[in-house]
Amino acid sequence: MNNHCCLEFQAAVDKYLVRHRSVLDILTKYQEAGARVNRAFAKAVTECGCVQVHASKQEVPTDARYSELRHYMSNHTSGELCPHCREVISRELGRSMFYLTALCNLTGLDLHQVMRQECKTVTTLGFYHLS
Repeated sequence: MNNHCCLEFQAAVDKYLVRHRSVLDILTKYQEAGARVNRAFAKAVTECGCVQVHASKQEVPTDARYSELRHYMSNHTSGELCPHCREVISRELGRSMFYLTALCNLTGLDLHQVMRQECKTVTTLGFYHLS
């Protein structure tokens, strides 16, 4: 997202968020939106079947270096989202972004700056970012 897109989105969220302006409403709606993303993906697996989950213990050689781990890690999925599931998940992710942006607005944070800072942190810390 470029800065103009983030600013435009933040302005739209601020303009159209009418009923749920309380921090408690925003936090719970954000959490609900995240749960709906999870549910949409689960339905892609269990109802549609366009994606399958094959989870098992991650097998990593004992002599593997930390920088090589990503080559051994599986995402435990196979298949590809069908157009319908892709649309549903995209819509739910958008709703989640809406409430994330509402939280940024409420706290006076700039969404683009938050993303830039996180990108800087990820690129600076590299492999150690979320370990």
